[in-house]
Amino acid sequence: MKKDYFKDIVDIMARLRGPGGCPWDREQTHKSLKPFLVEETYEVLEAIDEGSSSKVKEELGDLLFQVIFHAQLASERGEFTIDDVLMRIGEKMRIRHPHVFGEKKLNTSAEVLADWEKIKKAEKGYSERKSILEGVPRELPALIRAHRLQERAARVGFEWDRIRDVTDKLDEEIGEFKKTLAENDPARMEDELGDVFFVLVNIARFIGVNPEDALRKTISKFISRFQYIEEKAASLGVELSDMTLSEMDRLWDEAKETGR
Repeated sequence: MKKDYFKDIVDIMARLRGPGGCPWDREQTHKSLKPFLVEETYEVLEAIDEGSSSKVKEELGDLLFQVIFHAQLASERGEFTIDDVLMRIGEKMRIRHPHVFGEKKLNTSAEVLADWEKIKKAEKGYSERKSILEGVPRELPALIRAHRLQERAARVGFEWDRIRDVTDKLDEEIGEFKKTLAENDPARMEDELGDVFFVLVNIARFIGVNPEDALRKTISKFISRFQYIEEKAASLGVELSDMTLSEMDRLWDEAKETGR
């Protein structure tokens, strides 16, 4: 008989929280676990970026364990169980995919997204929302939140017609930012720089690039190339602080040539 690994993990979680279980696990609350839920999510993203299937498998397990942990806490308080969580998501996915589980015919992703929004509007609690922008968590990283908000606005027609329109807007915002630099007004510089970032996110969304992924990959490249400079400097017995910018730039270019 095939082992039920999911039930096994649920049982392990219950034992960790039970009498004679782990002191640390027994002390945790929904609130105390929030940082770990976020951390495990980003470790999954990092593993995906690295392209390591074994790491993705490992990190997905850690993320799933966080979900089971939260469900166990709720179960102990008589609020809901992990089965309730699974049942609800199953119901929701069937309702929101009538083109798969029903008779409705939808042929494109755009049609699916538009129908998804209509179905959500008919669900309990949605009528209390005053804006289609509600429901995008404030706790999301700013780039992701901007991307999601722009997506929602675009679904109802608040959208650019051409990429050229968006890049022209970027030129306009950069121009306004440059003016604030000359004025040396910190508040206005922050405001205008925020506008530049927002338009850059719009460009990313328009061309189908996730801005958070793009920036994260660039950060990884920066780390790798800068570490190359550090390694080279160490091999020469030179302190980075004693190197000139042109010397570091030369090593940076070497790092790029090696594919880092």
